[in-house]
Amino acid sequence: MAASLRALALICTLKPSPSASSSVLIADQVLAELATHGVDGDSVRVADFDIRPGVSADEGDGDQWPQIRRRVLDADIVLLATPTWLGHLSSIAQRVLERLDAELSNTDDAGRPAMFGKVGIAAIVGNEDGAHKIAADTFQALDDIGFTIPAQGCTYWNGEAMGSIDYNDLPGTPDAVRETTRTMARNAAHLAGLLRAQNYPTD
Repeated sequence: MAASLRALALICTLKPSPSASSSVLIADQVLAELATHGVDGDSVRVADFDIRPGVSADEGDGDQWPQIRRRVLDADIVLLATPTWLGHLSSIAQRVLERLDAELSNTDDAGRPAMFGKVGIAAIVGNEDGAHKIAADTFQALDDIGFTIPAQGCTYWNGEAMGSIDYNDLPGTPDAVRETTRTMARNAAHLAGLLRAQNYPTD
C-alpha cells in the first residue's frame, strides 16, 4: 500500500509559541481539510527556530533551517501561512522563501530540481489589504523554486481595513473562507497524488 501523502505547514507568524496566532489557526484549518483527503500533516512555527539569513541549505553557526528543510523534503504539499504586514508577507515568510531558493541548485536522484513534484499552497490573514499581492509574490517564488501550484491554491481572510479584529478573534470561520479552504485542500491533494504517481519528465 502506498504511503500517505504528507503536508507541512510553514507558519510564518512573527509571534513565537505559545502566543495565539491567526496564521496558526488558518494553517490548522488547512491541515484539517487536507486530512479529509487522506493527507497526513504537521506544522512548524518558524519563529521558534533560529533561521539565519542566506540562500544556502545550511548557513552554519547554529542555523536551524536544516531541521526544517528535511521536513520540507519529506512533504508532498507545503503550505506557507503568513500574516499581512504593511501590505506584504511577513519578514519570516520572506526568509523562508529565500532559504528555499537554495533548492534551485539541488536535485533528486533523477536530476530534477529538488522541489519538482511538490505542491505549494498559501494561507494569508490580516486586517489590511494585501492578500492578493502576497499570493502573487508567494506563488511566483514557489514556482521559480520548482513547486507546482494547484487551481485556487490560496485561502485568505482580510478583516476591515485599519480594524482591530484578527482572524482568531472571530466567533467562527466565515463561510467563504471555509469553502475556499476546502477547495484548495481538495485540489492540492489531487495534484499531489498525480505528481506522486508521475513526476515531471527529465528529458
